[in-house]
Amino acid sequence: MEVKVVRNLLEANERIAQENKEMFANEGIYVVNLMSAPGAGKTSLIEKTVEALKDRWQIGIIEGDIATAIDAERIMSHGIPVVQINTGSACHLDGNMIRDALGEIPLSSLDLLIVENVGNLVCPAEFNVGEDDKAMILSTPEGSDKPVKYPLMFQESSVLVINKIDLLPYIDCDINAMKNNAKKVNPKLEILEISCKTEEGLDKWFAWLNKKIEQKTAQKR
Repeated sequence: MEVKVVRNLLEANERIAQENKEMFANEGIYVVNLMSAPGAGKTSLIEKTVEALKDRWQIGIIEGDIATAIDAERIMSHGIPVVQINTGSACHLDGNMIRDALGEIPLSSLDLLIVENVGNLVCPAEFNVGEDDKAMILSTPEGSDKPVKYPLMFQESSVLVINKIDLLPYIDCDINAMKNNAKKVNPKLEILEISCKTEEGLDKWFAWLNKKIEQKTAQKR
């Protein structure tokens, strides 16, 4: 019975997520679902991204957390539309939560929508929200074994952003092993190495996003 309930829940979410995806496609909005463990740097990366791209693209953010609006307030200070979703005890965002939040964002004027998922290495990968791509952040202090310990997150993602490379001289992290393990579970995974603190490598992330947005917004013209 429990397996059937879980399957029905996932199937219902897929239907709503597909409706969201069609809505985003009609508006020509590129949507990225940003996932990671707590503290890996999702909000910091979003702030850097907004500052780098907001003069070229119209950006909106959906911010997911179990509680508080701390991250949403950080992002809101950059002058872009932000919607906060507090999930309570839920460890992920789902298609229905995103659909309910869309009325608070000016969809028709957006080029890029970033969904910052709840910090978790398991559940967010199981629930589509209507995104074009899932992007994952893995910080160097988390260790090189995470791709093989939590494979679904890496299998579902289009790009892996390895953050906090500025800490490599000070911690026990084999970044080559981290990348090899990620490729082992997803050979097609694109991997970018960055530091939000020093801004090293961020240009590659911006280039990756710009290309994706250009392809999607071409549908508006």
